[in-house]
Amino acid sequence: MTAPVSTPAPAPRPGAVYFVGRVVLRPLFWLMYRPRITGRGNVPAQGPVLLASNHLASLDTVIIPTSATRPVQFLIKSSYFTGSGVLGRFMRWFFTSIGGVPVYRATGRDARAALDAGSSILRAGSVFAVFPEGTRSRDGKLHEGHGGAAWMARETGAAVVPVGLIGTGAVKPFRHLLPGRPRIEVHFGEPLDLSDLEGVPDGKARREITERMMSAIARLTGQERSGSVNASSRD
Repeated sequence: MTAPVSTPAPAPRPGAVYFVGRVVLRPLFWLMYRPRITGRGNVPAQGPVLLASNHLASLDTVIIPTSATRPVQFLIKSSYFTGSGVLGRFMRWFFTSIGGVPVYRATGRDARAALDAGSSILRAGSVFAVFPEGTRSRDGKLHEGHGGAAWMARETGAAVVPVGLIGTGAVKPFRHLLPGRPRIEVHFGEPLDLSDLEGVPDGKARREITERMMSAIARLTGQERSGSVNASSRD
């Protein structure tokens, strides 16, 4: 007897909350942070796109979607999906509504499940954003990238667009209301050319893709590269 073939879970998609939020937040963020956005046209208008960005603050997960021309989905800490009580249910509903993908701070099955979820979004022709550093940088340096982003790019054939964020780590509560407030910059780079990696063994190709991502991000931000994996942040 042949075992039944399991059907992959459908890719999470943003709901009405996401689109209403973008309409509201875009002008609000423009007034608050005066973001300087460049390279929007580098994000392909159609097809799967993997945005690979540096990570300086929690604000990054809101700044990128409000700056991009297309809807953008993210990996989000699993704790936002598992809370209890009224607040926990609200957070679970909210992050599910915006198409968030829960990620567990673990290796093995849970980490692979997060990568598979991201890949399913890309295979659906959508835009998925990742922070290859894994966690936000507290020292301002650009740390080495993990291989998950490269794995998704390799598995799905998505266009890889580097994103450079500047100034998000300097934003403080209410400081945006004061004269001389810092200005945020969001730079979308040109899609990486990975055509020369056709036929290259997977391990070597993933390492090369990761290095190209981080080099492109460094050029967009001017950040110093630490040369090591970021282990200083928990979120």
